[in-house]
Amino acid sequence: MNSKAASAIVLFLVVLASCAVRKSEPVKGTYFQPKNSTVARGEQLYMIHCQKCHPGGEAGLGPAINANPAPQFLKRFQVRHGLGVMPSFKPEEISRADLHAISKYMKQWKHY
Repeated sequence: MNSKAASAIVLFLVVLASCAVRKSEPVKGTYFQPKNSTVARGEQLYMIHCQKCHPGGEAGLGPAINANPAPQFLKRFQVRHGLGVMPSFKPEEISRADLHAISKYMKQWKHY
């Protein structure tokens, strides 16, 4: 499979997944508690790099990502390479370990 075909498939999946917008959960009276230091670091990095376009994982300047059923590796691919109006984040901006921490945070936050 060539890179154009792979990019087209990724773009299609992202567009398809962004069509469903999750509504905010009702207030539960509890606060999000990271399970470990990696998730806590992911939360900090998410707030720095992602929150302004995807507030709380909901739609903002960018589409909602909580409702996106794409696997985590595909979401990391999109962060690294960017698609559409989403910018790409190079390893100098977000390291591989930090990208995985953001991914773990997003996964835990989605189930919160």
